[in-house]
Amino acid sequence: MLQIYNTLSRSKQVFKPILPGKVKMYVCGMTVYDFCHIGHARVMIVFDMVVRWLRASGYEVLYVRNITDIDDKIINRAIENGEPIAALTNRFIDAMHADSDELGLIHPDQEPRATDYIKQMQGMIGKLIENELAYQGEDGDVNFAVRLLPRYGQLSGKTLDELHAGERVAVGGGKRDPLDFVLWKSAKPEEPSDTRWSSPWGEGRPGWHIECSAMACDLLGEHFDIHGGGADLQFPHHENEIAQSEGALYGQGRKEDDAPFVNYWMHNGHIRVNEEKMSKSLGNFFLIRDVLKSFDPEVLRFFMLKAHYRSPINYSDAQLEEARAGLVRLYTALAQAPIAQNSSIDPKNPWAQRFADAMNDDFNTPEAIAVLFDLASEVNRAQGDEKQMLASTMKALGATLNFLQRDPTAFLQGGSRDESGLSPAQIEEQIAARVSAKQAKDFTLADLIRKTLLEQGVVLEDKPGGITEWRRA
Repeated sequence: MLQIYNTLSRSKQVFKPILPGKVKMYVCGMTVYDFCHIGHARVMIVFDMVVRWLRASGYEVLYVRNITDIDDKIINRAIENGEPIAALTNRFIDAMHADSDELGLIHPDQEPRATDYIKQMQGMIGKLIENELAYQGEDGDVNFAVRLLPRYGQLSGKTLDELHAGERVAVGGGKRDPLDFVLWKSAKPEEPSDTRWSSPWGEGRPGWHIECSAMACDLLGEHFDIHGGGADLQFPHHENEIAQSEGALYGQGRKEDDAPFVNYWMHNGHIRVNEEKMSKSLGNFFLIRDVLKSFDPEVLRFFMLKAHYRSPINYSDAQLEEARAGLVRLYTALAQAPIAQNSSIDPKNPWAQRFADAMNDDFNTPEAIAVLFDLASEVNRAQGDEKQMLASTMKALGATLNFLQRDPTAFLQGGSRDESGLSPAQIEEQIAARVSAKQAKDFTLADLIRKTLLEQGVVLEDKPGGITEWRRA
């Protein structure tokens, strides 16, 4: 029985979909003005894992992840580059898709772009004005009146007074209260024509928060199962989504028996780099495509899922090397036994039950991966049919997390993606030289070749029949 930690209730809850056997899930996606970084990678990998496990558990999943293609950062970057908004955003959407494909991630079933949902956003803003939860200020912006919604703060766990005490922004422009947030931004004279749309409140563009509410409600309905995103979005973005969505539907007073906007809120933890917050100013900002120049995509996925999705993780090359070493251990075990191309597994298999118990405990991937390591140890000890059965089980379980599906030899000989180091042809040449040295009984030279290769990150393994296999260390 699957349990999910619900940020809204601050507890694990048994997962009960609104419609039996079906799951509707929305995940906050990227703002496309630059290449994706490893923080984006964690969101994509975590919710890829969630969708895979839900589907492996028999659910029919509708997975929606939005694209924010209108935003202050996008506008500023387009002006800096001297290019239209669409040219900028389309380029980085293509780059995001390329990064996702390189990581081996499934595509969302729907990937709505904010600029295609302006009409729906305006409709929701109109409802909020009708419900007297929004107003147009003197500066032309339309704002949400936070204090008129008593339930505001339920996701963050803060009261309105606590939030107000922590607010440092003075009331200015058209806002009545510093807690109020913008729903529709009035166009500025200096802004390009492709950043504005006509509306009942004058030309302008949507605020960031209203985008997700409108797209989610349009594609999944006003009440759906799971909403996910990074921990940094919990407040104010997701808090504001709840306020807008429930305010448009119920007005100022949602009753206890009224369905909430979302049943389960999921948030993945932050990424730190060498124990510091990742930021461009600190120079510790890593793009996905740069990381993948040195590390295999499966290594990056493995690194992200070795930790529980809610835990903060520390990123470093040493951590990635440790993840690669773990995958080497697993693939080394798989290399010992022939496995059918499409391995399947009996769910009553005790290994499968342990794995499922871990995943059903709030997607506990560290425990699930521990099952794979235990299986690898058993494969190393077993013989004959038992070895093959254990290896097949290991591969089948790995498939639910998109691990261990490649040819073991190809992975083990692939190593890092760094251009430095010996090529396979150079390694085979050294192995041939070692064979010749052994045939000539020059064991000193043979040992020297083995040692030199090891120093260059290549491990030799002598097998029966005079066969020598190799892998990257």
